[in-house]
Amino acid sequence: MTGFTVVDPFTGQTGTQVPFASDQEVQAAIAQVDDAWSTWARTSTVAERAAAIAKVAEIHLARVDELAAIITREMGKPRAQAVGEVEFAAAIYQYYADNAEALLADEPIAVEGGRALLRKAALGPLLGIMPWNFPYYQVARFAGPNLIVGNPILLKHAPQCPDSALVQEQIFHEAGIPVNAYVNLFASTEQIEPIIADRRIRGVSLTGSERAGAAVAEIAGRHLKKVALELGGSDPFIVLGSDDLDATVEAAVAGRLDNGGQSCNAAKRFIVIDDLYDAFAEKFTAAIAQVAPADPTSDDTELGPLSSEAAAERLDGQVKRALENGATALLAPQPREGTKFFPGVLADIDRANPAFGEEFFGPVASLYRVHSEDEAIEIANATDFGLGSYVFTPDEQQALRVADRIEAGMVFINVVGAEAAELPFGGVKQSGTGRELGAVGIGEFLNRKMIRLPE
Repeated sequence: MTGFTVVDPFTGQTGTQVPFASDQEVQAAIAQVDDAWSTWARTSTVAERAAAIAKVAEIHLARVDELAAIITREMGKPRAQAVGEVEFAAAIYQYYADNAEALLADEPIAVEGGRALLRKAALGPLLGIMPWNFPYYQVARFAGPNLIVGNPILLKHAPQCPDSALVQEQIFHEAGIPVNAYVNLFASTEQIEPIIADRRIRGVSLTGSERAGAAVAEIAGRHLKKVALELGGSDPFIVLGSDDLDATVEAAVAGRLDNGGQSCNAAKRFIVIDDLYDAFAEKFTAAIAQVAPADPTSDDTELGPLSSEAAAERLDGQVKRALENGATALLAPQPREGTKFFPGVLADIDRANPAFGEEFFGPVASLYRVHSEDEAIEIANATDFGLGSYVFTPDEQQALRVADRIEAGMVFINVVGAEAAELPFGGVKQSGTGRELGAVGIGEFLNRKMIRLPE
């Protein structure tokens, strides 16, 4: 690949093509955000920056159809879900604009013999490395709060997202963020290391693969840079009881198929108590079987194509290996048609099967039968990942007890699709470090400056 390129995963048509930035352009971009750090970041107020971010939210909502069409074309997101992503991004910007001054207010510290306070100051220019699966939402949860803080942003988007990268840069500037405070950069993978190493860059946030996260963390560590990582998950969906199994199954299907199953925190492993397992498996498999990939530009499409031919080939290989190693196909995916990947349901996956420890990034679900709450928790935690999780039971005390024992950054009880701008997002173990969104998210890249005063 020689640059950023849109290849519509449904039609196969090539769209926008942008060459990678030259090394000179990379240096110019770093100089821009460094200039913003010494000017805009020092002279603008939180209220002024929050007003600009509120305008960003307003523009997203005013241009929702246009923005949704861009990401449907870039990565195949069904139109209704693309509209939802634009609206969620707008909600994130609005949340931080509305709450910025309270979130960034000085905190008094009780101290003997004097006074002290904690001042929340900007850290400096940041590099953001974004993924393709949520082109607007991912930028919103990183750039929105950090621009309000006063951290200039250098943004490297995914190679298949040049149109959404450019339109977001244009929106920030239209809203009043200076051109040097938010800079889009079409950098190559090879250019990332010298950017992180540059003394003018103070931190880096990446959402992506374990491999990419490990590489970025290693570089950042060598150069003593703050890093936040969100690296995927293999989220358990634990069913220990249900007053309405049909509703539980409906939630399970939605949790697996949203965004084509290409969500880091999608429900992927369905862990069901023995006395509900057979009925759940039958209903879940029947519901999944009713869904097929279709034209993502249609308003009623539930499942679009996978994001690329490479993604479809990778998932196809995972399913084949799982079956070769003893898994049972309750619903075998129909032969894929390019990027059009039909849903599947696998069961009887033992610990020797490669599928037991893999993340299936697409519309393939894994079912596990368990005989106790303890066994459900043990299976849920038997993964290197620890991003999100789901617990379904009518017994709230049981749900909270299980939530305490799950090794994950997030637990959703009897609900899916309940993420919100106010709720911190992030994980543990191989799923990464740090948090975004909510009051916690705005604090990820802060200089928490202690100021001591006399009595």
